[in-house]
Amino acid sequence: MEDAATAYERGDYATAFRLLRVLAERGDVVAQVQLGVMYQNGEGVRQNPAEATKWFRIAAEQGDPRAQLNIGITY
Repeated sequence: MEDAATAYERGDYATAFRLLRVLAERGDVVAQVQLGVMYQNGEGVRQNPAEATKWFRIAAEQGDPRAQLNIGITY
């Protein structure tokens, strides 16, 4: 996660996305929320509100309040 955060902070969204995707698919809630943000904002990927909502929902179902807030904002 640290490498993904560093890549994101320096604007290397392609690397951040690649690293976050693996973590998110393994169930990392923080990575799921960040992946949702990247899809929502089109950072390193084509903007995709449906995909963003998917990742927010997965994290929200695990009780993550940021994901729950982002779903609310999306709607």
